[in-house]
Amino acid sequence: MVAVGEQELVRKQLDELHAEYRDFGEDQVVSYYPEDAPEDQRHFFGLAGTNVDGTQWRAGDCTVPFPLHSVSKVFTYGLALEDNGMEATLARVGLEPSGDPFNSISFDEVHHRPYNPMINAGALVAANLVAGKDVDEKVDRILERYRAYAGNPGLAVDQRILRAQLRSNDRNLGLCYIMRSLGMVTGDIDEVVETYLSACSITVTAADLSVMGATLANGGINPLTGERAVAREYVRDIVSVMMTCGMYDAAGQWANEVGIPAKSGVSGDIVCVLPRYFGFGVFSPGLDAHGNSVRGVALCRELSETFGLHVFADPADSRFGRVAQPEPA
Repeated sequence: MVAVGEQELVRKQLDELHAEYRDFGEDQVVSYYPEDAPEDQRHFFGLAGTNVDGTQWRAGDCTVPFPLHSVSKVFTYGLALEDNGMEATLARVGLEPSGDPFNSISFDEVHHRPYNPMINAGALVAANLVAGKDVDEKVDRILERYRAYAGNPGLAVDQRILRAQLRSNDRNLGLCYIMRSLGMVTGDIDEVVETYLSACSITVTAADLSVMGATLANGGINPLTGERAVAREYVRDIVSVMMTCGMYDAAGQWANEVGIPAKSGVSGDIVCVLPRYFGFGVFSPGLDAHGNSVRGVALCRELSETFGLHVFADPADSRFGRVAQPEPA
């Protein structure tokens, strides 16, 4: 249970972080999604944290909805694991960082599969592995699971975003046709792609995202509702691949410098998981060359460096929500 004093300290720390990074990184922004986003929407900035006991903190634009995009890969992969088990899932999609951009057309040729489920090729295979007789049943199951993660029964696929995605989807279609020709994907290609893009088009808020992260941090049980969203036996697998592959082709540098399991999306969203501690959601649309949120990456780096939240840091270094102790003599 988070003590009242610690609740207030975390609130103060997040408010200070939000103020510090509000005007950060404008000169580092390479792109926005969508490219024609109105100017006022380019400056949204929300961050939220949810503790495994259900305590939640918010700062900034935490109620603004945005599509999950690639962050959805985390939760669809979890459902694929539950439907197929680790051994069968691993036979179809690996766990190795690719070192390539998220939409690259490259495969692990030794094992005859996409490198990992956090890039498009692997995420399409994960969508293909979700059980269901057709697209509607698969998407309904995905939605049901995402709602359990977020504790929000109102989560839905934004049909306008989905239609836009389907209109500009040649690369994913081509990738799927190549994978089907290699035996990596089965069935109807249009259904595979629509399932994947439907998950990407589910809209959430930064507050929702922090709860989804906290659910993983809490062993798969939503800390607000008490509902299990994913079997405990697969939580370690999900969080591990977030750590090693979640930040596109910057994943290795992220694991070293930040050391917080995370997944990003081109909406400018990042979900972070600190096992047994809390989940963190950030939304800031300006993107860097890797397709990651400029503000979000910088803010997470400070969470690691200043507050000692790197998963391999000495617990004594943690300053997040705790009064700093004197340095040892």
